[in-house]
Amino acid sequence: MFTFSGCAKEPNWPSTTSPDANFPATAGEIRAVFEDECEAMVRGDSDALNELLTYEFTLTHMTGYVQPKDEWMDDVRTHQMQYHSMGQVDLVADLDAGAPVLTARTITDATIWGGRGTWQLQLRSWFENIDGEWLISRTVASVW
Repeated sequence: MFTFSGCAKEPNWPSTTSPDANFPATAGEIRAVFEDECEAMVRGDSDALNELLTYEFTLTHMTGYVQPKDEWMDDVRTHQMQYHSMGQVDLVADLDAGAPVLTARTITDATIWGGRGTWQLQLRSWFENIDGEWLISRTVASVW
């Protein structure tokens, strides 16, 4: 397990083998995908987000609502979900689980279905290797 603080990318994180020995996951790779996701969310770039997520991706909101990928992409595209900023407070990568998991604590300023707020979000994301690329397969959001 590796702990990150702040937003700076570290170039040489230790490597740990994932359950698929042909595609070892490193904490740096997992972190980079998450950071790319955050940046795409703030830009409102649903096309870039789509490239970072598996086909079966779901987002579980802090309300418990499980949103399919296509619906979330549509909400981002139409600004029903608009992310104004996402400050990273803490990132922890667990590469020893059945699949790599990243738990992030963020301060997120967003307008969600018409209501704007700032939340201390914990985003727990699971990763899957598809054709040699690490993609996010599921994210569960809660408050911390």
